[in-house]
Amino acid sequence: MRRLLIAVLAAAAFPVCAQQPPNLEPIPEPPPPPPGMTDGADEPQVTILKRGEDTVTEYRIRGKLYMVKVTPPHGVPYYLVDKEGNGQMVRDDTAPTLSVPMWVIKSW
Repeated sequence: MRRLLIAVLAAAAFPVCAQQPPNLEPIPEPPPPPPGMTDGADEPQVTILKRGEDTVTEYRIRGKLYMVKVTPPHGVPYYLVDKEGNGQMVRDDTAPTLSVPMWVIKSW
């Protein structure tokens, strides 16, 4: 009985596999980006400096310094961040504040 079922299913599947794919047209090229979007001005500029034994990495966007990473030779790197945008760097050792949404979808 099982062999007969497999044979019937295989016979039904062969015509499906033998069909020719429809004539597909190629996908057109995407349009160019709007003007002013390709200049890369929003990408951060990273500068790595050596100050004494520390390695200092400066991050700038549009020429404005917004974050500094200081890596001492022995120890954990720390960050100085301009949180208010006024040029005053504040040490930021806190973990990123990531709030994961935890909603009950269904309960029994």
